[in-house]
Amino acid sequence: MAVPRIDFTAELNAEQQAAVQAPDGPVLVIAAAGTGKTRTLVYRVAYLVEQGNDPSRILLLTFTNRAAHEMLERARQLVGDGVSGLWGGTFHHMANRLLRRHAGAVGYQPDYTILDSDDTRRLVRLCSQELKLTDKHFPKPDVLLSVFGLAASTEQSVAALAADRFEHSRVDPGDVVAVYEAYEKRKQQLNAMDFDDLLLNGLRLLTEHDALLERYREQFVHILVDEYQDTNTVQSHWVDLLAGPGGNLLVVGDDFQSIYSWRGANYRNIITFPERYPDAHVYYLVTNYRSVPEILGMANACIAGNPLQFQKTIQPVRDPLERPHCVSLDDGHAQAEFIIGEAQRLRSEGYAYGDMVVLYRAHYHAMELQLALARDQRVPFVITSGIRFFEQSHIKDVTALLRLFANPGDELAFQRLLCLWPRLGAKTAQKCWQALGGRCDLRKDATRERLAKGLPAAAREGWNTVEMIAADFDRHELQKDPAEIIHRFMAGFYEDFARETFENSDRRLEDLAELMRYTHQFATLDAFLSEMALQTNLDAEADAAVQRETDVLRLSTIHQAKGLEWKVVFICWVTEGMFPSLRSVNESEEGLAEERRLFYVAVTRAKDALYCCVPRQRRGRDGSMQFLLPSQFLQELPSDLMTASRFRR
Repeated sequence: MAVPRIDFTAELNAEQQAAVQAPDGPVLVIAAAGTGKTRTLVYRVAYLVEQGNDPSRILLLTFTNRAAHEMLERARQLVGDGVSGLWGGTFHHMANRLLRRHAGAVGYQPDYTILDSDDTRRLVRLCSQELKLTDKHFPKPDVLLSVFGLAASTEQSVAALAADRFEHSRVDPGDVVAVYEAYEKRKQQLNAMDFDDLLLNGLRLLTEHDALLERYREQFVHILVDEYQDTNTVQSHWVDLLAGPGGNLLVVGDDFQSIYSWRGANYRNIITFPERYPDAHVYYLVTNYRSVPEILGMANACIAGNPLQFQKTIQPVRDPLERPHCVSLDDGHAQAEFIIGEAQRLRSEGYAYGDMVVLYRAHYHAMELQLALARDQRVPFVITSGIRFFEQSHIKDVTALLRLFANPGDELAFQRLLCLWPRLGAKTAQKCWQALGGRCDLRKDATRERLAKGLPAAAREGWNTVEMIAADFDRHELQKDPAEIIHRFMAGFYEDFARETFENSDRRLEDLAELMRYTHQFATLDAFLSEMALQTNLDAEADAAVQRETDVLRLSTIHQAKGLEWKVVFICWVTEGMFPSLRSVNESEEGLAEERRLFYVAVTRAKDALYCCVPRQRRGRDGSMQFLLPSQFLQELPSDLMTASRFRR
């Protein structure tokens, strides 16, 4: 079948064309934000086919099957069925294809089962039970699996990661290793692999069997890798082995947008590519078609402060419009009011709400805005970074205690609270409720004594925390200080519970710290609970309204916004300690560098207008006011790159 001839000069800019028509051998394409990365990869595939390469000997690796399908469909539109037979998909998909052919080489049968997330949780729980590691402080399966997964993606030992993860808890890292070893053995017995095993065993095929390695090096004459900055150690090793020292390997990525180290991505894979491949041709895509020059000027300046990167300056194509805005505000409530008002103003000028997004570093940064939008109800919105604040399980866990103090007849709060403890399920909680006569007034000594007698022994130690809070409830006027109740509950029980239960415990504990700050604006516990209930119901109404709307304001973490774009972007809490995150800054210099890359990603999502919101103060956990400085990412910028303004409520 004849392959259509493509006029690459007419359809690509000079940078893209140079990368697309790069000579054989290793090639690194540094594709800055908005410069046509996907277009370049698609045309590279078309170019290879047009040059007479057999598609079945081309391998295209992506991070989502959707991305692979999109690229192959676009390539098909260029060269027709000439791309049929090309190997395209995610790393896991490709590893699975190889393992189905050669599973015996790594000790598996070809009909092995791929375990889903529920299967893996059940199997890890079973291994823990068989080892009699069911102590109330032993981590839940999701937490254990997060340690196992990070070990797999970074090629580190489970022992080292467990020692680091549980350094400040009562968990013995040796017990974690024992569960891991039992889990690995059971998978082998079941002829089953989890998601991480696909990559690890796929890598074993190449490292342990030279004949297979040579076979697939010969099979894949050209290898193309998308989003290379997001590869982990195993993926990079896999690609290097398949390509070989002089292979035709083309990788595309942007070191400025490497923001996933927390899930195993290794920033150094892209940085060290020219060292691993000294003969590599390096191409830069820097012509940006997305953003106005003023936004790109800010992006270039903010990322320049990072060491160890491929220095580049994004060049604009669009005409000038307006400088980004740096908006100083009193606090989080003023920030919410400003965003809502400005979104309405922009809509009156012709923008749709769907053209706008609110981005934030952490989920809890959007709490005041979520509450204000639900209360206002004039701006339809959707949260793409998770469920609404008060509907999160950890928020509902700690507020169950508050609800029970306020209403001893709240059976749902009683059930939720009791089921947090080990050996306490719904049936036991129901029996306890019935034994108490359908009412649990924790402020009464007799009630606490009667309840304690009905609890399993494993639950009594932790339950002492609730008893002590209840005993002090009237004497210390805790009914006027919900933050103090939450603080005591966390210190005595829930903080350890969270670390042993949730994979992302640090982020959940940040949410709870924000909840404590929020409660200080209420005079009593009842007032806080009434507002929380009102907000939850308003949230439900807003969600129902959004189902009927297509024009909605989006709220998203920056991590989830990567790869997307909007005409108008608001960034929340661009202040020291919030963005950059204090925890990341304290961890290492690399942590600060990744925070700056995260800010760069947020800035480069904007096409027409950008607003950096800088609240001047927020409440501490004890209710005191904390004064905030603008983020160092803003302080580093020349003043003429932004328009500074002050918003007063």
